[in-house]
Amino acid sequence: MDPMNRGPEEFNHADDTVGVAGAHAEPGAGPQRPPRDREPGTPEFGPRAAGLARTVQLVSGDFLLTVNPVDGSEIENCPPGAIPGRAVRRSAAERAEGERAARPPLPPGLMTPTPALLERQEERGRLVRLLGRGRSVRLTGPAGSGRSALLDAVAADCAELAPDGVVRLSGHRRTPTELLHELYATVFHAPLHRLDKAALLERVHEIGAVVVLDDLEFGGATLEELLMATPECAYVLAATPDVPAPQSDSHVEEVFLSGLGRSASLELLERAVDRALTDEEANWAGDLWFESEGLPLRFVQAGALLRQRDHLRGEPNSLDPYGFPLDEPAEASVFSGEGREIPLPTLGEGAAPAALLASRLSEAARDTLRFAVALGGEVPHQAHLPALVGDTHADAALGELLDSGLLSPVGSRYRLAAGVLTQLESTGYAADAAERAHAAAQHYTWWTGHPSVTPERAATEADAVLASMSALVPGDQSEHAATAVKLARTAAPAFAAGLHWGAWERTLRVGSEAARLTGEVAEEAYFHHELGVLALCNGGLDRARAELEASIGLRGALADKRGTVAGRRALALVEDRSGGLPLPGGRTPAEAPAPRHEEPKTPSAAVSPVAAVTAQLPDPGATLITRRDTPVGAAMPKARRTLFGGARRNLVAAGAGALLAAVLGTVVTLGATSSNNDDGQGDHVKQQQSANEDDGSGGLNADPNNPDSSAKPGGHKGGGPASPSKPGASSKPGASGQPVPGTSGSPSTPSNPSTGPSKSSTPGKPTTSGKPSHSPTPSSSPSKPSTSPTPTSSGSITPPPPSSGGSSPPPSTKPPPPSTASKPPTSSAPASSKPPTTSTGPTKSAPADTRPA
Repeated sequence: MDPMNRGPEEFNHADDTVGVAGAHAEPGAGPQRPPRDREPGTPEFGPRAAGLARTVQLVSGDFLLTVNPVDGSEIENCPPGAIPGRAVRRSAAERAEGERAARPPLPPGLMTPTPALLERQEERGRLVRLLGRGRSVRLTGPAGSGRSALLDAVAADCAELAPDGVVRLSGHRRTPTELLHELYATVFHAPLHRLDKAALLERVHEIGAVVVLDDLEFGGATLEELLMATPECAYVLAATPDVPAPQSDSHVEEVFLSGLGRSASLELLERAVDRALTDEEANWAGDLWFESEGLPLRFVQAGALLRQRDHLRGEPNSLDPYGFPLDEPAEASVFSGEGREIPLPTLGEGAAPAALLASRLSEAARDTLRFAVALGGEVPHQAHLPALVGDTHADAALGELLDSGLLSPVGSRYRLAAGVLTQLESTGYAADAAERAHAAAQHYTWWTGHPSVTPERAATEADAVLASMSALVPGDQSEHAATAVKLARTAAPAFAAGLHWGAWERTLRVGSEAARLTGEVAEEAYFHHELGVLALCNGGLDRARAELEASIGLRGALADKRGTVAGRRALALVEDRSGGLPLPGGRTPAEAPAPRHEEPKTPSAAVSPVAAVTAQLPDPGATLITRRDTPVGAAMPKARRTLFGGARRNLVAAGAGALLAAVLGTVVTLGATSSNNDDGQGDHVKQQQSANEDDGSGGLNADPNNPDSSAKPGGHKGGGPASPSKPGASSKPGASGQPVPGTSGSPSTPSNPSTGPSKSSTPGKPTTSGKPSHSPTPSSSPSKPSTSPTPTSSGSITPPPPSSGGSSPPPSTKPPPPSTASKPPTSSAPASSKPPTTSTGPTKSAPADTRPA
């Protein structure tokens, strides 16, 4: 049997209409309750061996989500055959069963009759009439005014009013989206299927029901969003006065609920004690009515005080440890108010009766109250009390607390009644709150991770689990924060599989903060991954991208390959839905200029080897990978091109750098090899000028593919040629890279005016022209006549002038035509063979005895 929803037969209630069997009978007359630890088949509360990790697959919108508790949830596009069909409505019997399961369980123990609904007939009739006309109503009243009891009566009156019946929801810590999902799950049968927002709004638009929403916590525009999403539903909204009011144009009727009158309050008190009040008690109740303004909760608690007083006036030995009478009293003093003198509570104790009521309860009930205070008012389910308190019969304590008016139903659970938490904290019940919250967190860590606990059961206990987890963060002890991390790690997958995604999100955020405080990087990465998957399912692409990138970064630092792969898959899905990463400057790929589709061209003759290799590398800002949205052969829209950044861009840049380094190494090696001359003069020439880009040639003149800039065996160290000076500039002898008069060992041929000075070959060796120059570089530097004829720009050979010397004519200022052909660079032969050097452009004499500085 499910311990979360136990029937009365498990607690020996099958034949007892009052309470515990034998509570008012003679000793041994009825079936006694043996210790639970001796009952066969009783579930163990100790630790058990955990089974394999449970993975659950569910559909969220058009995503297929696999909840993996180990590496993180995996998300992918749902295959067409796996998308569930249109959900069908539940039958009336199924809705009734679901409503019964959603109500708080009946606790064991001595229970008093349900308080009567007094002086609420007018409000009750008005609510029913407004709901019958399809109007929504907001029931506003202070805490403890009896709103929940009135809602129960109205729900019973409207059971046959709407096609989909009455749907009861709790607004305690719920958002409008969560309420819409709960409304859909109540009316339609859709297991393991969570609709996206568009589909959800479409389906709830068809629901026609009377929605009873208690403990509403929002109003204004947020409430209007909920009402507009369900136009066929009539709402009765119960809220306290501090909740924002609806908008003025929302057409929601207001019904205010005040306290009871004096006579109704006294009648309620008499029904609670099941006897007539004495004059002293009536006067005390009158003063309490004036002080509490007639709140029904105060008189329910006052009735519990009077019942405890009646029991204390009887024989002390006639009560068991839980406050139940064991023997029939010889006299009727317990019920008539006669017997031992027990004073009435003071007016202050009547207005704040929590401490006095708790002092007269059993020890198990007081321990339960301490756990509730430690959890911020959340009361653990009665199935967990024996393990938390350490008493096998501690589940009966919930009945004591409810009978005393210290608890109030909230949805499918119980919480401390209004004002009880503050009263207990002021009397010392919060002294060991941290330790009790830690103990509760340890228990829930074991329980939520146990294979026998279904996700639906874990979701019903979400409030207490979240309360125990939040009480440990931030904490003064690292052990408590580590326990919060473990609890979040085991509870988050259960909440996700149970479709309680509001609790799933809050658990992940608390767990992420706890992991950050404890320095558990792996767990923090898991929480970021889950938050990213959750944001992707909810349509928050920016939030999903940020969370997934944080997770990938943390898992990359830990070398977690499986987790990194899961994160990258989810991130790729985010990019697929968003159309790519935003470009620098805030532009999206759709707004970015379309990439040019040009055929790769051969580098021009005036581009250096480095520039030629760089030109072939991909631009970091260009589109690297595109996503195909159309079939092969169809036109691909430019706005859908995806820009991949991050690690992929770094990978491309790293490959480009490696290729560039390899080419540079080859160029340097070839230059060093070609400069090994037999006379060693090439190693003494200094290169202090770089290739000139402003000479009007359309590029660098140090390109080996350019015939006008071929490397010479006697060039500078490294194989690169020296750059001539700009046209019109004067050159001085003795400057770096300029010839010095009188040092050249052989006459030189004067350069052609259209081509400028040429580089000199090895001193003392004649140069011969091998190829015509097609892109001469003008220069004004003087040079001595050369023995080799110099080709003109038109391709003809100009004979050298006499070797008597003289300056060359001034260079032409008109730029030459661009090169029409490019040839591979000429390789230099080894210097030892002394072949004639082929010159295709102006040469320049190099000093013979120049040493590097």
